[in-house]
Amino acid sequence: MPLIFSRLEKIKPLYDLMDKVILFLCKLLLIADIAITTMSVIGRQIPFIPDPAWSEELVLTLMSYMAVLSAALAIRRKSHIRMTTFDRFLPKTFVKILDLLSDIAVLVLAVIMIVVGWKYAAGLGAVGSYISMPWLSKFWMYFPIPIAGLAMLIFELERIFLDLEAFYRKEGE
Repeated sequence: MPLIFSRLEKIKPLYDLMDKVILFLCKLLLIADIAITTMSVIGRQIPFIPDPAWSEELVLTLMSYMAVLSAALAIRRKSHIRMTTFDRFLPKTFVKILDLLSDIAVLVLAVIMIVVGWKYAAGLGAVGSYISMPWLSKFWMYFPIPIAGLAMLIFELERIFLDLEAFYRKEGE
């Protein structure tokens, strides 16, 4: 097996740490989402509890962060929805090639998300503002796209190296 794979194995703890940080961030976003939604729903029913006008826009923004960041985590864990039904009927080398090709395609998507997402966040998002929070730029609504693209890029590089390593691994290892 080439030496590069054993060297790359040494940075696996950094990938593990990034995975844990993103998962923790998703949990915090979910807690904030639930708290804001609960306050908003209760505020509509109980007169002395306020129903903030900004709750819906903020909840949707937090959900967009959770959705794209959790998609990056799914890449790391190889748990994205994919067609594996016919894998058992195909030669193992061909399945490895298909895995590599699909991971390269997702890597290209990650780069597109970074470039185009940043263009939208810095352009369109920077000039707009939330209706219920005019002091807050819509940059924050578009910002999850390039952030998730970066996380996807990092995790996809790991996946590609694992795909390449699979060609050198003996069956059963």
